[in-house]
Amino acid sequence: MAHCSTVLSQIVRIFPRHEFQHLANKHHVGQKFRSFSRWSQFVAMLTAQMSARSSLRDVVDTLDVQSGKLYHLGVKKFSRATLARCNEKQPHTLYEELFKRLLGRCQGMAPHNKKFKLNGKVYLLDASLVELTLSLFPWAKYQKTKGAAKLHIGLDADGYLPAFVDFTKGNEHEINRARELELPKGSYVVFDRGYTDYRWYQELTEDGVFFVSRLKSNANVTPGRKRRGRKSPGVIEDREIKLGKLPETFRLVTYLDEETDITYQFVTNALDIPAKTVAALYKERWQIELFFKWIKQNLRV
Repeated sequence: MAHCSTVLSQIVRIFPRHEFQHLANKHHVGQKFRSFSRWSQFVAMLTAQMSARSSLRDVVDTLDVQSGKLYHLGVKKFSRATLARCNEKQPHTLYEELFKRLLGRCQGMAPHNKKFKLNGKVYLLDASLVELTLSLFPWAKYQKTKGAAKLHIGLDADGYLPAFVDFTKGNEHEINRARELELPKGSYVVFDRGYTDYRWYQELTEDGVFFVSRLKSNANVTPGRKRRGRKSPGVIEDREIKLGKLPETFRLVTYLDEETDITYQFVTNALDIPAKTVAALYKERWQIELFFKWIKQNLRV
């Protein structure tokens, strides 16, 4: 009789069982499990995400239908109450460490982004709200009657994988987390106007980190001299500027997008790269928007 592996069994092979068990023993509280295990919990919740189940009972019923195949996954039959108790009482740190290990493997295989001929890494920075039920997540206060958490992500342009991830209350401002980042010297970080903070711009410049962002309409700008050189197609103006009372010289690139006929103004401290590259770096930020879109369309909280 021909053997056929299920999609679920092929996916769980990515996680070596001995490695998972080591983490499960490390991140366990309370009494030992009798028949249930963290591996069973993992397979159950993975099934919930892959098949878009709407409740724990729905998850258990789905696995019961395939009860004859659970043995080959190393899982025994369990009840909804057992799964709920494990979800509530066992620490989430197991999956946090599991995620970091899997991410490290993926980063090692990620292809190099060949769009930019830059010496440093390119990071795409953004945050997005995840709506939550306030009665179930009282810590996630956002508005009086609404709950939400904010997902902060820095996406590595090599492979478009998360380089850093944080999860906060919905009312936490993005810039508070951005200031805590320790970006490598010589790297480039791209973000939108929500991260506008002249003091942070100063810190990035002092640390040798380059940034590209859009200029706010009410920005405190003192124009300087126009930069010499031949303008690339789409570049309307390229000049030096001062921001607020900062002593450093920054750069303002005015760019016309031919596809949308929209004019953009980009501010950066990268003085030695072509103006066209500045515009291309900001355009690359769209990849993190697509990343958030995929999360909200495919994962269930």
